[in-house]
Amino acid sequence: MDKELLRSVIIATGLLIILGIMLWSYIKNQKALKELDEDYQVEDEPAKPKFNLSDYVDFNLNFLKSIKPNSTPETPEQTVALVAEPKIETEVIALDEEELEPVPRMETPSLIQFSLAANSEHGFNGLDLQSAFSIVGLVYGSLKIYERLDANRLVDYGVACMMEPGTFPSTDLENFYCPGLVFFMQPGVLDNAQEIFDDFVETLQILAIELDGTILDHKKQILSDTTIQAIRLSL
Repeated sequence: MDKELLRSVIIATGLLIILGIMLWSYIKNQKALKELDEDYQVEDEPAKPKFNLSDYVDFNLNFLKSIKPNSTPETPEQTVALVAEPKIETEVIALDEEELEPVPRMETPSLIQFSLAANSEHGFNGLDLQSAFSIVGLVYGSLKIYERLDANRLVDYGVACMMEPGTFPSTDLENFYCPGLVFFMQPGVLDNAQEIFDDFVETLQILAIELDGTILDHKKQILSDTTIQAIRLSL
């Protein structure tokens, strides 16, 4: 017997018990009223009770008719067993280590190169570039590109102009426009490549906001978090 059938049987049984109690109480009250009427010879008829037993009986009989159990418990023991909630057991499936294929690790690239393309058709203005580079701490170097220097004044990575020859002018910046920037670093010559790579990506993201640009990977596709994490884990 399923849970819905059991619930129906229990409800029906309870209603029948209540119905029997109410009926017995009604008959007892009627008998008491009759005896009281005979003892005191009350001429007026007793007031009609507020509780309408016939309506209650009709309601419960209609409700019981609407319950159509497919079967009933054969023994009280079966009924008790059905009342108990079924015990749900969970099984932890152990995966064989041989079935889990390791994710292939990306080989450390000899050169990491990302780009920042200007969203404006005019490109990045020289004065805006100078201001943005100052915000992120990039320094204009002897090769006429901007560089990230470490505490020993050694270059961690560089930033060149996307337009040939790749350099930035030192004067007349208001009239200089660059279609985009190229960021590059050589992890093989760095002692803390992963830490520098994190700064590399963070600097790109800040400049993308300051200059209104779009970050591209080495395939000229929009740089994704998946690519960033793959390169980072390879370092």
